[in-house]
Amino acid sequence: MTASRTGLWQDIAATLRSEIAGGHYPPGTRLPSEAQLSARFGVNRHTVRHALSDLIGTGLLRPRRGAGVFVTGQPTDYALGPRVRFSQNLAAQGRSGTHRFTRLETRPCDGTEARALDLSPGDPVHVIEGISLADDQPLALFRSVLPGWLEGFVDHAARLQSVTAALAACGVGDYTRASTRITAKLASPTQAATLLIARGAPILRSDALNRDDRGRPVEMGRTWFAGDRVTLVLAD
Repeated sequence: MTASRTGLWQDIAATLRSEIAGGHYPPGTRLPSEAQLSARFGVNRHTVRHALSDLIGTGLLRPRRGAGVFVTGQPTDYALGPRVRFSQNLAAQGRSGTHRFTRLETRPCDGTEARALDLSPGDPVHVIEGISLADDQPLALFRSVLPGWLEGFVDHAARLQSVTAALAACGVGDYTRASTRITAKLASPTQAATLLIARGAPILRSDALNRDDRGRPVEMGRTWFAGDRVTLVLAD
């Protein structure tokens, strides 16, 4: 790319960055299409695409397949406390938190799951996977593994669409976080596509173990947060 063309896409990126900072395009707003931006700036779509890719790479914009390019919202403060639940985290900030389950099944556990949940390898466990959304925007992917002695958990989770409510239906009225480990990762192609972020974008992986009020492990959870959409806060 020539120096003049490089200057063009950089100027376009700088203009859009300034307009976003000035509130012309609030968080969650869809930018004009590539064709509209091409007409506005008098350049070809390749030049516009280069400018948008730069802003996507910095986390200022996010593409949504088939819908366009959107301004990224402000990061969500996500408290990691003993009893803080996903919906409570979002509600405290005036936002709506929902889950979309993609997997619900019962299968034999492996060695790692058996050690974490005080089971024997091969004992049954319930597995639930899905997407956590904040105001309908993907915030995280999650997988929870729960001991098979929680009878009817899969049916309860499918009906109630809530891990906490399904645990309560199984007789676990309260549970607390016993441990948390946070690791920085890069999004895989599948994770990036689901979270609507760039491939290789930073994500935060949280591994947690929850116990009931009798001290029994009831959930081994792993969550992958979109790095630019969440600030993890340690809470008592």
